[in-house]
Amino acid sequence: MDLQTFWFATLGVFLAGYAVLDGFDLGVGILHPFAKGDDERRVLLNAIGPVWDGNEVWLVAFGASFFAAFPDAYATLFSGFYIPFMLLLLALVLRAASIEFRGKHASPAWRRLWDAAFCGSSLLAALLIGVAAGNLIAGVPVDSEGLLAADLGDLLGPFPLLTGLLTAAMFAMHGASYLCLKTEGALQARCRAWKVRSLLAFIVLYVAALALALGQESVTSRRMMDRPWMWVVAGAGVLVAGGVWRLHRKERLAQAFAGSCALIGVTLALFCGFLYPDLVPSSLDESWSLHIWNSCSSDRTLAAMRVFALLGVPLALAYTVFSYRVFRGKVRLGESSY
Repeated sequence: MDLQTFWFATLGVFLAGYAVLDGFDLGVGILHPFAKGDDERRVLLNAIGPVWDGNEVWLVAFGASFFAAFPDAYATLFSGFYIPFMLLLLALVLRAASIEFRGKHASPAWRRLWDAAFCGSSLLAALLIGVAAGNLIAGVPVDSEGLLAADLGDLLGPFPLLTGLLTAAMFAMHGASYLCLKTEGALQARCRAWKVRSLLAFIVLYVAALALALGQESVTSRRMMDRPWMWVVAGAGVLVAGGVWRLHRKERLAQAFAGSCALIGVTLALFCGFLYPDLVPSSLDESWSLHIWNSCSSDRTLAAMRVFALLGVPLALAYTVFSYRVFRGKVRLGESSY
Protein backbone atom coordinates (compact mmCIF):
# COMPACT_ATOMS: atom_id res chain seq x y z
CA MET A 1 0.00 0.00 0.00
CA ASP A 2 1.45 3.38 -1.00
CA LEU A 3 1.46 6.27 1.47
CA GLN A 4 -1.38 8.09 -0.25
CA THR A 5 -3.67 5.07 -0.10
CA PHE A 6 -2.65 4.47 3.51
CA TRP A 7 -3.79 7.97 4.43
CA PHE A 8 -7.02 7.65 2.46
CA ALA A 9 -7.77 4.49 4.45
CA THR A 10 -6.72 6.14 7.71
CA LEU A 11 -9.07 9.05 7.08
CA GLY A 12 -11.81 6.47 6.52
CA VAL A 13 -11.00 4.88 9.88
CA PHE A 14 -11.13 8.26 11.64
CA LEU A 15 -14.44 9.08 9.95
CA ALA A 16 -15.83 5.68 10.92
CA GLY A 17 -14.68 6.20 14.51
CA TYR A 18 -16.48 9.52 14.63
CA ALA A 19 -19.65 8.19 12.98
CA VAL A 20 -19.86 5.17 15.30
CA LEU A 21 -19.09 7.05 18.52
CA ASP A 22 -20.44 10.56 18.08
CA GLY A 23 -23.13 9.20 15.77
CA PHE A 24 -25.14 7.84 18.67
CA ASP A 25 -24.63 11.13 20.54
CA LEU A 26 -26.24 12.95 17.61
CA GLY A 27 -28.92 10.27 17.46
CA VAL A 28 -29.77 10.77 21.13
CA GLY A 29 -30.11 14.49 20.43
CA ILE A 30 -32.46 13.84 17.51
CA LEU A 31 -34.63 11.56 19.68
CA HIS A 32 -34.48 13.75 22.80
CA PRO A 33 -37.83 15.58 22.26
CA PHE A 34 -39.71 12.25 22.20
CA ALA A 35 -38.84 11.49 25.83
CA LYS A 36 -41.64 12.05 28.34
CA GLY A 37 -40.95 14.48 31.13
CA ASP A 38 -37.84 16.10 32.52
CA ASP A 39 -36.52 12.98 34.24
CA GLU A 40 -36.52 10.96 31.03
CA ARG A 41 -34.79 13.77 29.15
CA ARG A 42 -32.16 13.88 31.86
CA VAL A 43 -31.63 10.13 31.53
CA LEU A 44 -31.00 10.57 27.80
CA LEU A 45 -28.53 13.38 28.45
CA ASN A 46 -26.69 11.39 31.09
CA ALA A 47 -26.47 8.38 28.79
CA ILE A 48 -24.02 10.35 26.65
CA GLY A 49 -22.84 12.89 29.23
CA PRO A 50 -19.62 11.13 30.28
CA VAL A 51 -18.46 10.29 26.74
CA TRP A 52 -19.75 12.76 24.13
CA ASP A 53 -16.77 15.13 24.29
CA GLY A 54 -14.26 12.29 24.00
CA ASN A 55 -16.11 10.97 20.96
CA GLU A 56 -15.43 14.20 19.08
CA VAL A 57 -11.68 13.48 19.23
CA TRP A 58 -12.13 11.35 16.12
CA LEU A 59 -13.53 14.29 14.17
CA VAL A 60 -10.57 16.44 15.27
CA ALA A 61 -8.18 13.67 14.20
CA PHE A 62 -9.93 13.43 10.83
CA GLY A 63 -9.74 17.18 10.18
CA ALA A 64 -6.12 17.53 11.28
CA SER A 65 -4.99 14.50 9.26
CA PHE A 66 -6.89 15.64 6.18
CA PHE A 67 -5.19 19.04 6.39
CA ALA A 68 -1.71 17.56 6.83
CA ALA A 69 -1.96 14.69 4.34
CA PHE A 70 -3.96 16.31 1.52
CA PRO A 71 -3.65 20.10 1.92
CA ASP A 72 -4.78 20.99 -1.62
CA ALA A 73 -7.98 18.94 -1.35
CA TYR A 74 -8.55 20.33 2.15
CA ALA A 75 -8.23 23.91 0.90
CA THR A 76 -10.60 23.34 -2.03
CA LEU A 77 -13.22 21.48 -0.01
CA PHE A 78 -13.26 23.76 3.02
CA SER A 79 -13.30 26.95 0.96
CA GLY A 80 -16.07 25.69 -1.33
CA PHE A 81 -18.11 24.31 1.58
CA TYR A 82 -17.33 27.25 3.86
CA ILE A 83 -20.91 28.08 4.84
CA PRO A 84 -22.01 24.44 5.46
CA PHE A 85 -18.89 23.74 7.52
CA MET A 86 -19.39 26.89 9.59
CA LEU A 87 -22.97 25.79 10.18
CA LEU A 88 -21.66 22.36 11.23
CA LEU A 89 -19.23 23.99 13.64
CA LEU A 90 -22.05 26.13 15.03
CA ALA A 91 -24.24 23.05 15.47
CA LEU A 92 -21.51 21.18 17.36
CA VAL A 93 -20.81 24.17 19.61
CA LEU A 94 -24.53 24.68 20.28
CA ARG A 95 -24.97 21.00 21.11
CA ALA A 96 -22.16 21.19 23.66
CA ALA A 97 -23.61 24.35 25.17
CA SER A 98 -27.09 22.84 25.40
CA ILE A 99 -25.80 19.77 27.26
CA GLU A 100 -23.90 21.89 29.77
CA PHE A 101 -26.35 24.77 30.20
CA ARG A 102 -29.66 22.89 30.39
CA GLY A 103 -29.30 21.93 34.05
CA LYS A 104 -27.97 25.27 35.25
CA HIS A 105 -31.48 26.60 35.95
CA ALA A 106 -34.63 24.84 37.12
CA SER A 107 -36.99 26.98 35.05
CA PRO A 108 -39.12 24.87 32.63
CA ALA A 109 -38.82 27.58 29.97
CA TRP A 110 -35.02 27.56 30.30
CA ARG A 111 -34.88 23.80 29.93
CA ARG A 112 -37.25 23.79 26.95
CA LEU A 113 -34.99 26.31 25.23
CA TRP A 114 -31.92 24.14 25.61
CA ASP A 115 -33.86 20.97 24.77
CA ALA A 116 -34.80 22.58 21.46
CA ALA A 117 -31.18 23.64 20.91
CA PHE A 118 -29.95 20.13 21.70
CA CYS A 119 -32.33 18.49 19.22
CA GLY A 120 -31.97 21.15 16.52
CA SER A 121 -28.17 21.23 16.62
CA SER A 122 -27.92 17.41 16.58
CA LEU A 123 -30.30 17.12 13.64
CA LEU A 124 -28.56 19.94 11.75
CA ALA A 125 -25.13 18.35 12.25
CA ALA A 126 -26.35 14.97 10.99
CA LEU A 127 -28.02 16.53 7.94
CA LEU A 128 -24.97 18.61 7.04
CA ILE A 129 -22.62 15.63 7.27
CA GLY A 130 -24.90 13.64 5.00
CA VAL A 131 -25.35 16.50 2.53
CA ALA A 132 -21.57 16.92 2.27
CA ALA A 133 -21.15 13.19 1.58
CA GLY A 134 -23.88 13.29 -1.07
CA ASN A 135 -22.26 16.21 -2.85
CA LEU A 136 -18.94 14.37 -3.02
CA ILE A 137 -20.58 11.28 -4.50
CA ALA A 138 -22.46 13.39 -7.06
CA GLY A 139 -19.38 15.51 -7.83
CA VAL A 140 -18.80 19.20 -7.23
CA PRO A 141 -17.89 22.01 -9.69
CA VAL A 142 -14.10 22.05 -9.33
CA ASP A 143 -12.39 23.95 -12.16
CA SER A 144 -8.98 23.50 -13.78
CA GLU A 145 -7.37 25.66 -11.08
CA GLY A 146 -8.68 23.40 -8.32
CA LEU A 147 -11.24 25.98 -7.17
CA LEU A 148 -14.75 25.07 -6.07
CA ALA A 149 -17.33 27.81 -6.56
CA ALA A 150 -20.84 26.85 -5.50
CA ASP A 151 -23.67 28.67 -3.77
CA LEU A 152 -25.41 27.09 -0.81
CA GLY A 153 -28.41 26.35 -3.03
CA ASP A 154 -26.17 24.46 -5.47
CA LEU A 155 -25.22 22.05 -2.68
CA LEU A 156 -28.82 21.19 -1.83
CA GLY A 157 -29.77 19.03 -4.78
CA PRO A 158 -32.13 16.04 -4.49
CA PHE A 159 -29.37 13.46 -4.00
CA PRO A 160 -27.43 15.37 -1.28
CA LEU A 161 -30.70 16.06 0.56
CA LEU A 162 -31.52 12.35 0.38
CA THR A 163 -28.13 11.38 1.81
CA GLY A 164 -28.64 14.02 4.52
CA LEU A 165 -31.91 12.36 5.55
CA LEU A 166 -30.22 8.95 5.33
CA THR A 167 -27.49 10.08 7.71
CA ALA A 168 -30.01 11.52 10.17
CA ALA A 169 -32.00 8.26 10.13
CA MET A 170 -28.83 6.23 10.57
CA PHE A 171 -27.71 8.26 13.58
CA ALA A 172 -31.22 8.16 15.09
CA MET A 173 -31.24 4.37 14.75
CA HIS A 174 -27.77 4.17 16.26
CA GLY A 175 -28.72 6.49 19.11
CA ALA A 176 -31.84 4.44 19.90
CA SER A 177 -29.75 1.26 19.87
CA TYR A 178 -27.33 2.82 22.37
CA LEU A 179 -30.19 4.03 24.58
CA CYS A 180 -31.59 0.51 24.73
CA LEU A 181 -28.40 -0.46 26.55
CA LYS A 182 -28.49 2.51 28.94
CA THR A 183 -32.17 2.63 29.92
CA GLU A 184 -34.75 0.32 31.45
CA GLY A 185 -38.46 -0.01 32.04
CA ALA A 186 -40.96 2.14 30.14
CA LEU A 187 -38.24 4.39 28.72
CA GLN A 188 -36.37 1.43 27.28
CA ALA A 189 -39.60 0.23 25.66
CA ARG A 190 -39.96 3.61 23.95
CA CYS A 191 -36.31 3.48 22.86
CA ARG A 192 -36.97 0.09 21.30
CA ALA A 193 -39.91 1.55 19.37
CA TRP A 194 -37.77 4.48 18.22
CA LYS A 195 -35.16 2.05 16.97
CA VAL A 196 -37.66 0.08 14.90
CA ARG A 197 -39.02 3.21 13.22
CA SER A 198 -35.60 4.74 12.52
CA LEU A 199 -34.25 1.42 11.21
CA LEU A 200 -37.16 1.15 8.78
CA ALA A 201 -36.54 4.74 7.66
CA PHE A 202 -32.84 3.96 7.20
CA ILE A 203 -33.50 0.89 5.05
CA VAL A 204 -35.89 2.78 2.76
CA LEU A 205 -33.55 5.76 2.42
CA TYR A 206 -30.50 3.50 1.96
CA VAL A 207 -32.07 1.69 -0.99
CA ALA A 208 -33.36 4.96 -2.49
CA ALA A 209 -29.96 6.67 -2.13
CA LEU A 210 -28.17 3.72 -3.70
CA ALA A 211 -30.56 3.69 -6.65
CA LEU A 212 -30.24 7.44 -7.14
CA ALA A 213 -26.43 7.26 -6.85
CA LEU A 214 -26.31 4.76 -9.68
CA GLY A 215 -28.36 7.17 -11.78
CA GLN A 216 -25.91 10.02 -11.30
CA GLU A 217 -23.93 11.10 -14.38
CA SER A 218 -20.60 11.15 -12.55
CA VAL A 219 -17.36 9.24 -12.40
CA THR A 220 -18.18 8.12 -8.86
CA SER A 221 -21.41 6.39 -9.94
CA ARG A 222 -19.57 4.58 -12.74
CA ARG A 223 -17.15 3.15 -10.22
CA MET A 224 -19.79 0.86 -8.81
CA MET A 225 -20.17 -0.70 -12.25
CA ASP A 226 -16.40 -1.23 -12.43
CA ARG A 227 -15.97 -2.53 -8.89
CA PRO A 228 -17.98 -5.71 -8.25
CA TRP A 229 -16.98 -5.73 -4.58
CA MET A 230 -19.07 -2.60 -4.06
CA TRP A 231 -22.19 -4.58 -4.94
CA VAL A 232 -21.21 -7.05 -2.25
CA VAL A 233 -20.82 -4.20 0.26
CA ALA A 234 -24.15 -2.67 -0.79
CA GLY A 235 -25.89 -6.02 -0.34
CA ALA A 236 -24.14 -6.52 2.98
CA GLY A 237 -25.70 -3.27 4.18
CA VAL A 238 -29.20 -4.67 3.64
CA LEU A 239 -28.26 -7.99 5.27
CA VAL A 240 -26.72 -6.28 8.30
CA ALA A 241 -29.81 -4.08 8.68
CA GLY A 242 -31.94 -7.23 8.65
CA GLY A 243 -29.63 -8.78 11.23
CA VAL A 244 -30.00 -5.76 13.48
CA TRP A 245 -33.79 -6.06 13.19
CA ARG A 246 -33.69 -9.75 14.11
CA LEU A 247 -31.35 -9.23 17.07
CA HIS A 248 -33.53 -6.39 18.28
CA ARG A 249 -36.66 -8.54 18.21
CA LYS A 250 -34.85 -11.26 20.18
CA GLU A 251 -33.86 -8.59 22.75
CA ARG A 252 -30.15 -9.26 22.22
CA LEU A 253 -29.50 -5.59 22.71
CA ALA A 254 -25.70 -5.64 22.97
CA GLN A 255 -25.39 -7.64 19.74
CA ALA A 256 -27.92 -5.34 18.08
CA PHE A 257 -25.81 -2.33 19.03
CA ALA A 258 -22.73 -4.05 17.60
CA GLY A 259 -24.74 -4.65 14.43
CA SER A 260 -25.65 -0.96 14.33
CA CYS A 261 -21.94 -0.10 14.50
CA ALA A 262 -21.27 -2.57 11.68
CA LEU A 263 -24.05 -1.02 9.60
CA ILE A 264 -22.40 2.38 9.89
CA GLY A 265 -19.07 0.81 8.92
CA VAL A 266 -20.60 -0.81 5.83
CA THR A 267 -22.25 2.46 4.78
CA LEU A 268 -18.95 4.34 5.11
CA ALA A 269 -17.09 1.60 3.22
CA LEU A 270 -19.55 2.08 0.37
CA PHE A 271 -19.01 5.86 0.49
CA CYS A 272 -15.22 5.39 0.35
CA GLY A 273 -15.65 2.96 -2.53
CA PHE A 274 -17.57 5.59 -4.51
CA LEU A 275 -14.80 8.13 -3.94
CA TYR A 276 -11.44 6.32 -4.11
CA PRO A 277 -9.02 7.56 -5.35
CA ASP A 278 -10.75 10.95 -5.51
CA LEU A 279 -11.07 13.29 -2.57
CA VAL A 280 -12.93 16.11 -4.36
CA PRO A 281 -14.36 14.74 -7.65
CA SER A 282 -15.07 17.38 -10.28
CA SER A 283 -18.46 17.39 -11.98
CA LEU A 284 -17.07 19.65 -14.74
CA ASP A 285 -14.19 17.53 -15.99
CA GLU A 286 -12.90 14.26 -14.54
CA SER A 287 -9.29 15.36 -15.15
CA TRP A 288 -9.82 18.34 -12.82
CA SER A 289 -10.68 16.17 -9.82
CA LEU A 290 -8.45 16.34 -6.77
CA HIS A 291 -7.34 12.85 -5.87
CA ILE A 292 -4.93 11.31 -3.41
CA TRP A 293 -1.91 11.71 -5.69
CA ASN A 294 -2.27 15.25 -7.03
CA SER A 295 -3.30 16.89 -3.74
CA CYS A 296 -1.04 15.21 -1.18
CA SER A 297 1.89 16.33 0.91
CA SER A 298 5.40 15.04 0.24
CA ASP A 299 6.20 11.38 0.83
CA ARG A 300 8.50 12.40 3.67
CA THR A 301 5.67 14.21 5.41
CA LEU A 302 3.25 11.34 4.88
CA ALA A 303 5.80 8.81 6.18
CA ALA A 304 6.46 10.86 9.32
CA MET A 305 2.73 11.25 9.91
CA ARG A 306 2.24 7.51 9.55
CA VAL A 307 4.59 6.87 12.47
CA PHE A 308 2.56 9.17 14.72
CA ALA A 309 -0.70 7.61 13.51
CA LEU A 310 0.48 4.08 14.25
CA LEU A 311 1.44 5.20 17.76
CA GLY A 312 -1.49 7.51 18.47
CA VAL A 313 -4.47 5.53 17.17
CA PRO A 314 -3.94 2.55 19.53
CA LEU A 315 -3.68 4.98 22.46
CA ALA A 316 -6.93 6.69 21.41
CA LEU A 317 -8.63 3.31 21.08
CA ALA A 318 -7.36 2.22 24.49
CA TYR A 319 -8.66 5.40 26.10
CA THR A 320 -12.04 4.96 24.39
CA VAL A 321 -12.36 1.37 25.62
CA PHE A 322 -11.33 2.41 29.13
CA SER A 323 -13.83 5.29 29.33
CA TYR A 324 -16.72 3.15 28.13
CA ARG A 325 -15.80 0.43 30.58
CA VAL A 326 -15.80 2.91 33.46
CA PHE A 327 -19.21 4.32 32.51
CA ARG A 328 -20.87 1.04 31.51
CA GLY A 329 -24.27 0.04 32.83
CA LYS A 330 -27.67 1.64 33.16
CA VAL A 331 -28.09 5.37 33.80
CA ARG A 332 -28.90 6.35 37.37
CA LEU A 333 -29.76 9.97 38.09
CA GLY A 334 -27.97 11.56 41.04
CA GLU A 335 -27.02 14.93 42.46
CA SER A 336 -24.16 15.35 39.96
CA SER A 337 -26.22 14.29 36.93
CA TYR A 338 -27.09 16.70 34.14
